[in-house]
Amino acid sequence: MAAEFIRLYEENPDPKKIREIADVLRNGGVVIYPTDTVYGLGCDITNLRAVERICRIKGINPKKHNFSFICADLSNISQYTRVITKPVFKMMKKAFPGPFTFILEANTQVPKILHSNKKTVGIRVPNHAVPRMLVEELGQPLLSTSIHDEDEVIEYSTDPELIFEKYEHLVDVVINGGYGQNVGSTILDCIGDEVEVLREGLGKLEDII
Repeated sequence: MAAEFIRLYEENPDPKKIREIADVLRNGGVVIYPTDTVYGLGCDITNLRAVERICRIKGINPKKHNFSFICADLSNISQYTRVITKPVFKMMKKAFPGPFTFILEANTQVPKILHSNKKTVGIRVPNHAVPRMLVEELGQPLLSTSIHDEDEVIEYSTDPELIFEKYEHLVDVVINGGYGQNVGSTILDCIGDEVEVLREGLGKLEDII
């Protein structure tokens, strides 16, 4: 069965369509959605079958792959992370919503979700209404991994119509939010004493320190 191709505008996403897509996620569906950086492939983090399905689609091992959690805000982050230091929390308040991923120490909830021995988790609060509204409607963060392109020059797939062509028989919904970026989020490792930039992306570290 082919995926639905649903147009949602960032400025004013249709709440009815958001509810419909959240129901798909709640029932174990896999959805491709826009963010403030690149398109993401995601599912309800509490649905193990959906997590395993994403791993099959991307040909990855959940014990080795670095997933991020898309959150609506900072309120439920403590469910999945250990103690966050005051300086890091201050940075997160400045960074979110925005194009950053914070690598934090995971608590015991995360290994259960991913069947892994991972001790870290990436946290994202994108500056885009669609994924944040989906998370709010679902009541759970989204497990997320980026949609990469097979082109040698372009790292990420940016055209939603081409994404739909590629994934229409692999996922349940592709959200058309217009052209995406070709630059990912800036990844900050906050595990050690010093915050380390693991990948420079759209987010500028100097804006949040």
